[in-house]
Amino acid sequence: MARCDVLKKFGERVREIRLQKGLSQEELARIAKIDRTYIGGIERGERNVGIRNVYRIATALGIPAADLFH
Repeated sequence: MARCDVLKKFGERVREIRLQKGLSQEELARIAKIDRTYIGGIERGERNVGIRNVYRIATALGIPAADLFH
């Protein structure tokens, strides 16, 4: 799988779970202590997310980090 495909799939998964939880990008960013524009970049598949930020996002969503990769 190409790198951009992986980033896009990851971003789509973050967006899917965020919306299921009823959170805006701004709310997720605040809880995860990550800039809102960075969350937007992740969801668009533009960012290669570091492991610390994967953990922050998962924690903010109340899910195991592994669930972001399904």
